[in-house]
Amino acid sequence: WNSFLMLFLSPPPPLISNLSPHSIKIEGDITLGGLFPVHSRGPAGVPCGDIKKEKGIHRMEAMLYALDQINSDPDLLPNITLGARILDTCSRDTYALEQSLTFVQALIQKDNSDVRCSNGEPPIIPKPERVIGVIGASASSVSIMVANVLRLFAIPQISYASTAPELSDNNRYDFFSRVVPPDSFQAQAMVDIVKAMGWNYVSTLASEGNYGESGVDAFLQISREAGGLCIAQSIKIPREPRPGEFDKIIKRLMETSNARGVIIFANEDDIKRVLEAAKRANLTGHFLFVGSDSWGAKIAPILNQEDVAEGAVTILPKRASIEGFDQYFTSRSLENNRRNIWFAEFWEDDFKCKLTRPGIKLDSGQRKCTGEERIGRDSPYEQEGKVQFVIDAVYAMAHALHSMHIDLCPGSTSICDRMDPVEGRLLLKYIRAVNFNGSAGTGVMFNEDGDAPGRYDIFQYQLSNTTSPGYKIIGQWTNHLRLSAEDMQWSGGDKQVPDSVCSFPCEPGERKRMVKGVPCCWHCELCDGYQFLLDEFNCDMCPFDMRPTLNRTGCRPTPIIKLEWSSPWAIIPVFLAVLGILATTGVIVTFIRFNDTPIVRASGRELSYVLLTGIFLIYLITFLMIAEPGAVVCAFRRLLLGLGMCISYAAMLTKTNRIYRIFEQGKKSVTPPKFISPTSQLIITFILISVQVCGIFIWFGVVPPHTIIDFEELRPPNPELARGILKCDMSDLSLIGCLSYSMVLMVTCTIYAIKSRGVPETFNEAKPIGFTMYTTCIIWLAFVPIFFGTAQSTEKMFIQTTTLTVSMSLSATVSLGMLYIPKVYVIIFHPEQNVQKRKRSFKAVAQAAAVSSRLSQKSSDKQNGETKAEADRSQ
Repeated sequence: WNSFLMLFLSPPPPLISNLSPHSIKIEGDITLGGLFPVHSRGPAGVPCGDIKKEKGIHRMEAMLYALDQINSDPDLLPNITLGARILDTCSRDTYALEQSLTFVQALIQKDNSDVRCSNGEPPIIPKPERVIGVIGASASSVSIMVANVLRLFAIPQISYASTAPELSDNNRYDFFSRVVPPDSFQAQAMVDIVKAMGWNYVSTLASEGNYGESGVDAFLQISREAGGLCIAQSIKIPREPRPGEFDKIIKRLMETSNARGVIIFANEDDIKRVLEAAKRANLTGHFLFVGSDSWGAKIAPILNQEDVAEGAVTILPKRASIEGFDQYFTSRSLENNRRNIWFAEFWEDDFKCKLTRPGIKLDSGQRKCTGEERIGRDSPYEQEGKVQFVIDAVYAMAHALHSMHIDLCPGSTSICDRMDPVEGRLLLKYIRAVNFNGSAGTGVMFNEDGDAPGRYDIFQYQLSNTTSPGYKIIGQWTNHLRLSAEDMQWSGGDKQVPDSVCSFPCEPGERKRMVKGVPCCWHCELCDGYQFLLDEFNCDMCPFDMRPTLNRTGCRPTPIIKLEWSSPWAIIPVFLAVLGILATTGVIVTFIRFNDTPIVRASGRELSYVLLTGIFLIYLITFLMIAEPGAVVCAFRRLLLGLGMCISYAAMLTKTNRIYRIFEQGKKSVTPPKFISPTSQLIITFILISVQVCGIFIWFGVVPPHTIIDFEELRPPNPELARGILKCDMSDLSLIGCLSYSMVLMVTCTIYAIKSRGVPETFNEAKPIGFTMYTTCIIWLAFVPIFFGTAQSTEKMFIQTTTLTVSMSLSATVSLGMLYIPKVYVIIFHPEQNVQKRKRSFKAVAQAAAVSSRLSQKSSDKQNGETKAEADRSQ
């Protein structure tokens, strides 16, 4: 590198003189370098453009002001004068590199041994001034370019505005320091702002170049480390944007329209054109900008675009206006500021006039400068934001030199030999050790990487509902954020912070289903059925005896129900049962009262009382079926459910069997069949009943009666309708099993009733029993599809209980109505018919049976299609 630079810096003397054609030279014992963007970047082929009043002249004058203050301070570097060599970078890194080579000329050893004057004497070559440190540069790209050269010659550099994070790399830029915090601190502050506003989905915009790209990179890295923040789009604005480029950028941003927050690290021109494009797209108020310090509190980027910029949150290194500099700068004039070679150009631009020069005539319409104009009086003036940091940078260099002088030259009032020349690496050590109160009263210090501590003011541009539209301080950041949410105001004066999220929080009871690769985006899915929200991402089933809460954040016990007496499903069966019990009781009382009358004796008193007992029990079971289940209730349900029907049908079966056997025997002989006496009939009946009773008690032994709560029966898709049913441990199958024996008796009785259909009406109760059994069979045939067809109904238990009890009550009513109500009617209302008739012997019965048999045979011999009347005539 040294050899290269020696070749580069060893051109003929005329070229050397052209390397710094425009610079300010301030004499002094120690010379500091200065790099300022006095002019803007020129068009293609031209290094420099128009003068930059604020970023250029204000900052450069701030260095001159600081030098004056230091040189006049008796306590800081007493008897030592600081000088300066100040160069213009023209806002271009390559041009700044050429200019900065001026600072290293004195450090390059040149071999002049073969150079002789015409008289043979060695030439007298003036020694170049030695620059011991450099103040600058402004743009990060310029500072990076210059720092790469200055480090080779161990020249410390202190920047007042360069914030690129890569300049914190102490291995590559070990001689670089800065009094402004790096963008990594700024990026951390911006991440904290975004999180404080509850945003988790934002886009980034960066101007192509070191400042914009490194700022966004720092933001992306910090947001990844912090977590909880996703980047929707990361867009770069080209250095030379094509027509329509910014409209395309806005269109791209709208591809992720939920990401309303836009983090922008861009220069003033790019910011302005982004706002213009948003306005053209009719998106005023949609985007929520968070701007870096390049936006800060400047008016220029938002001029004529205030409505689009409303609500923008911007960040700016904490600063203060230096009153002493205002007094100094507003007092500058063409007469007292001749040391600034660019001041005349500034004067013309600031006052919009032209200075007269020999041989140059003014154009028509141009105003001539009088020299009597005054800054701030005849032109607007506002101190540029980085003036404070320029002054602090110069003072940091002065304090370092002061400490170095005290250590190396104790007791000396001037520069001693140990400081001539100043050794750059040692000076850097002193620079990094400074700690003093700067021009704004805040501490100036450097960390191990040469960075100043992060201190930022947070601004918001407010337009609505305010007497003075503009930037308002809403918070601060000094290693942590302090934000006044109540001072914030958004588009239209709204105080509510707008959303910039990929997905809104899920409602209670909804789980997150993450979008692959985007941790801030998810779909909300409701925990359905009997699920509840186990955690943020998972649903789980409630236990079988529980159901989810209304918001599905937990489980709650399923309500327990039973058939209530007040239910319509219970009222109808109870009503029928009560009527049946009253009617049955009335029949029993009547039979007991008229126990010895012919009708009661003829109906078979013993079996009638048994049959009426069965009917009574059938009605009684209704109350047990509706009563609240318990061990005792369940035991009686098992016992009486089938027992009442069993008693009834056993008695009727015995009766029909007796009639059938008598008439069948009468067809063969006049000898009566066995077991037709009342005692035999009772014994047969009780034997049939005992089968049911034995089965019930065996069931008691195998499975003792108990209650269960059935949560499966009433568990519809809607958990709000779920209920646990308190019931006895009788399944549908066991219930049918309990009734099956009675059904067998009923079918058998029906068969005998069919066989006995030919018995004359005057003989006992064959035909009424037959009609009773036919009707009963119809009732129970209707019962089966109703009972099993409601198995999937949400009211299954109620329907089945009602169906069962009503069917049993109807079958009991049919038996009671057909067998006994006519007898009771005769006994009570026609007692004259309740008389003893001629007693028939078994022989008479046998003759009647024979006649009946012959009639049946002749009827069956008739041709098909003959009418009943013809059959009667043939008889």
